[in-house]
Amino acid sequence: MNKKIKIIIILIISFIILIISVGIGSVPIPPLISVKILLNKLFDLSFRENIDPIQESILWGIRLPRTILAFLSGGGLAVGGVIMQSILRNPLASSYTLGVSSGAAVGASIAILLGSTIFGAATLPIFGLTFGLLTVFFAIALAAKLDKSMENNTIILTGMAFSLFANAIITVLMSFARQELHRLVFWQMGSFALKDWSQPLILFPIVIIFTLIALRYSAEMDIMTFGEEEAKISGVDMNKLKWILISVSAILTGCIVSMVGIIGFIDLFTPHVARRIFGSMHKYVVLISFLLGGCFMVFCDLISRTIIPPIELPVGAVTALIGAPFFIYLYFSRRKVR
Repeated sequence: MNKKIKIIIILIISFIILIISVGIGSVPIPPLISVKILLNKLFDLSFRENIDPIQESILWGIRLPRTILAFLSGGGLAVGGVIMQSILRNPLASSYTLGVSSGAAVGASIAILLGSTIFGAATLPIFGLTFGLLTVFFAIALAAKLDKSMENNTIILTGMAFSLFANAIITVLMSFARQELHRLVFWQMGSFALKDWSQPLILFPIVIIFTLIALRYSAEMDIMTFGEEEAKISGVDMNKLKWILISVSAILTGCIVSMVGIIGFIDLFTPHVARRIFGSMHKYVVLISFLLGGCFMVFCDLISRTIIPPIELPVGAVTALIGAPFFIYLYFSRRKVR
């Protein structure tokens, strides 16, 4: 099948999943009504039949911002995973490998415990982004000092050490946070509950801009898959490229984790699915990973809020329960084929 046709099919599936997600809940909204509400809000189109104001309020004020936030989060994490797997040439690499998520979690935990609202709705993303970037930059700087050639194994081991250190800090913070313990634990498992338009509006430009930057370096990532020596022969400055791409991955992951909590497996297995459908060319892998990651996150969020009403499960637990077995099957079936 032509790759353009595949992309169109995935775009249609993405739209259908978004419409289904905003329509399912304690107050069901038919797909056609959902589309009419969106057309009315976005393009000021009026329809003959009256739209229920309650349905309109629920869809536009509660479900749509939550669904868009979930889609952006899943897509951004998936792009971060593509970058990390490309740089480290490791199919098990993800944004967690360099401690980005753990560092962002430390920053967000501090913001929650201090009750800080210095930057308003952007407080958590700013704290998370700052600590996430500091963690990964310290890890890369130490790796560069220990190994000037910045071998992938050195980067991975240094990142794992920083990740463990950040997790230890979080544990210490939790031991002092008796009153905020429940909120902190629930946040760490990931959730899109109680989100309004401010979060997706903050996240949208960040995710789009840095996904486009990742696409800009797709050719270089293709060359990196053949090995660092081949990349150097082709004229690629590996050390500079690693810094740029790791920074892109760190910014994406840091902002998302600090806003919605720690959500795993999206960035780990989504790139594998994209490669199975489109091959190894990163201009396709980055784009399709973004779409598939967004769809999968919306699907998991839908399950988390509807499977045991009125209880809402942490979406991070749902992604792990669905993603872990699927990734094991995907990875080992791929090895068997090889």
